[in-house]
Amino acid sequence: MKPIIECVPNISEGRDLKKINEISQIVTQVEGIKLLDVDPGKATNRTVITFVGHPDAVIEAAFLLIQKASELIDMRTHKGEHPRFGATDVCPLIPIAGITMEETAQYARKLGERVGRELGIPGYFYEYAATEEKRRNLASCRAGEYEGLPQKLTDAAWIPDFGPAAYNDAVAQTGAIAISAREFLVALNVNLNTTSERRANAIAFDIREAGRVKREGNPVTGKQVLDDNGEPIRIPGKLKAVKGIGWYIEEYGIAQVSYNLTNINITPMHIAFDETVKAADARGIRVTGSELVGLVPLKAMLDTADYYLTKQNRSLGISESEKIKIAVKSMGLDDLKPFDPSKSIIEYQMQSLQNKLIDKTLTAFADETASESMAPGGGSISALVGALGVSLGTMVANLSANKPGWDDKWEYYSEWAVKGQKLKEKLLFLVDEDTQAFNKIIEALRLPKASDTEKQIRMHALEQATQYATSIPFQVMENAFQSMEIMQEMAEKGLQNSLSDAGVGMLCAKTAVMGAYFNVRINAKDLKDRTFAADILDKAERIYKEALQKESMVTELIFGKL
Repeated sequence: MKPIIECVPNISEGRDLKKINEISQIVTQVEGIKLLDVDPGKATNRTVITFVGHPDAVIEAAFLLIQKASELIDMRTHKGEHPRFGATDVCPLIPIAGITMEETAQYARKLGERVGRELGIPGYFYEYAATEEKRRNLASCRAGEYEGLPQKLTDAAWIPDFGPAAYNDAVAQTGAIAISAREFLVALNVNLNTTSERRANAIAFDIREAGRVKREGNPVTGKQVLDDNGEPIRIPGKLKAVKGIGWYIEEYGIAQVSYNLTNINITPMHIAFDETVKAADARGIRVTGSELVGLVPLKAMLDTADYYLTKQNRSLGISESEKIKIAVKSMGLDDLKPFDPSKSIIEYQMQSLQNKLIDKTLTAFADETASESMAPGGGSISALVGALGVSLGTMVANLSANKPGWDDKWEYYSEWAVKGQKLKEKLLFLVDEDTQAFNKIIEALRLPKASDTEKQIRMHALEQATQYATSIPFQVMENAFQSMEIMQEMAEKGLQNSLSDAGVGMLCAKTAVMGAYFNVRINAKDLKDRTFAADILDKAERIYKEALQKESMVTELIFGKL
């Protein structure tokens, strides 16, 4: 898998759209960069920009953005609700695919060193790129904000990791920057039916990991309680990996609790939201909804949907799009403005970088298949038929889970529906992968063969591509055969009004197995490694025969009930 990282620079400008566009659009000048999102905030006077690409392209684009922001933003005149200390205030890099956190941290350090050397901007590495433990926390690096830079930059304990350790005219304009490698951070604002920033802060202190400072008597105005070292003692909040503050947003006329969820594997966003609801309710305040700033991983939305579906005793095996709707409504993500999954979910944004068969309309897919091109062919169609078949079985499972009077069985049918959804996704993936496998063979055939060495390289590449092209339809057979179990179970124990749907699903699964078996056999003929060929053909034949038996048995069962 090619390495992909995400970059989420936050610039200290949220009101001048001309400047925001000029700064954000500069990243599109770098080949291979996909600009995913530009999210300005008037009250915070801050814009969150998100783009992805290959690491080398990302740090080049990030450098150009930081350079442009330093030219257009003057920190001497900046005011906003959000903590900040530079024109490009923070610039985190996040590993998305095919790259480790440590490798991402190396890219962050490479970017910082160039920013300090070529732009003369002082900065700090934080999170996984930090040079010492006390610099891991962004709040520590940014303490004192822009106004405190003259003192901070000359403090021996806070000498910048890169750039000048002096406050000069250039730094007065650009401020400083914090660069990191970090986990995916979800920025979640929870909306309250109050205008009180103090009460919003109190809720934030209840929830965030850092909690609040312990005080004598009055929890707000009382004297701070200190430890033996003279440091304030803190009362921890409820949730780990959560940072939060309360603020009043004039744009909306409400107070919000603003969270940074720094590790959603520890505290997912639905838990942060629900705990906020409880804390607000205890203070006589109602949560009206929430908003996401920037992008969110698809898994976070699906986990949220599963959480609320489970609380409602509903099947978890519904479609991805339905789950997104459940997540949006459960957390009120459309409270202040419409929530557009295509713009707010990172995987959906990245889909535009690809040209998948499964993203085509039915008509376009059929036209593509019927064209003079050899792909998509029988392997892709077999995978598609298998996906449609298991979709029918999954539908029967979901209908059964919601059948009145079967409330005590919802988990049983939900488990079958979840299995069906997973198999459907695998088969849909194989629709495109079968075409990719065919393309690998074509690429191998196009390799030069003038010399003996070139012939050997070409022969090896062709063998590897043919093995792959044989293994993909075999995977179609495996997954389609596994899906038969779902249709059989639903025919026996599912909603009997949907017997015909289970039957059609079974017929589709058999067709997928047979069609893929044809492809395994025709591709295996060209394999030089006859041991590999014999093994996969033997396994494929067993699946084929068992599939025919299972389909015949279930068909007989269905006819007996009709």
